[in-house]
Amino acid sequence: MKGYITFAEARATQASELSRAIPLIADQVAARAELGQLAGPGPVFVGIGASLAAACAPVWALRSRGIHSWRLGAGDYPLPFPSSPHPIVGISQSGRSAETLAVLESVPPELRFAVVNSEPSPIGRIASTLSLGNLADSYASTLGYTATAAALGMLADTWDGGEPDPGWLRLGDTFAEVEDRLAGPLSALAGLFEHVTSSDFVGSGPAVGSAEAGALLFREVARIPATGMSTRQYLHGSMESAGGGVHVVLGDSRELDLATTLADAGHHVILVSAEDIVSSPTLHPVRLPKLPAAQRAVLEVLVMQILVGAVAEVRGVEIEEFVFHNADTKVPVDAGGAV
Repeated sequence: MKGYITFAEARATQASELSRAIPLIADQVAARAELGQLAGPGPVFVGIGASLAAACAPVWALRSRGIHSWRLGAGDYPLPFPSSPHPIVGISQSGRSAETLAVLESVPPELRFAVVNSEPSPIGRIASTLSLGNLADSYASTLGYTATAAALGMLADTWDGGEPDPGWLRLGDTFAEVEDRLAGPLSALAGLFEHVTSSDFVGSGPAVGSAEAGALLFREVARIPATGMSTRQYLHGSMESAGGGVHVVLGDSRELDLATTLADAGHHVILVSAEDIVSSPTLHPVRLPKLPAAQRAVLEVLVMQILVGAVAEVRGVEIEEFVFHNADTKVPVDAGGAV
């Protein structure tokens, strides 16, 4: 990648950079489809952190088409990866994620695929790679995440004879329109987080990844302990500890009742939905356009980015550096044969 830029700089150019990057990614996806690489058993996506979250809506899209697909935490299972006809898609913006590289190295070369931003990279050297184009990104990922989510979404649309939804080529413009409309209202909600000690992020099936990504951003950027989970998991006991925080809920079905239940009990809820919801003193709706799940996931994380930037400012948090640095999560740039 071109190097780290500030969170504010990355967000300022994100819409235009997405408009530029998506057609280039679409061309790469089409080329691989023409070579017959995107056919047969569905992909298993592996990644860590935000990369794993970005695979959620694409897996939903694939399974909605009847194609078996999964997302797995790259460091959460023993290696070598069990023998399987399913290709492995490693997701790593840096191309240096140690756990993701180890999974890819454990499977036959013909099953190795990847989505990376930085090139050359150790992962890029051993896998058939979709490149985001060395995009400049912030330390807490903004453009790198949204471009990754777009690449995975187009890959899911195209797999096994499918076609990318036409909305992908308009997504940069849609992104800009949503950002212009929501920047003010979302920033105005930042004060809700000024003194909270935790926050819950809850999403419907395809939005679980957005809930996970939102929780991660709030931990990285605003230093607020946060947890992301699915609606159904939250309903099965986790919501019993509601209190003292703000709840961010994403979805259009059971999520509406969940948000209302929490708000009626006096808890502040930010409800991100494509439905038209009436606000209340404790229920704060944020409306998104109706889009396919993988495209909507890009807009959902935009909501999280706007909100967390404003929250960090309210809480006086410097967002350009992490508190802890772990030396074993990235491999050296010359590992795996990279030049």
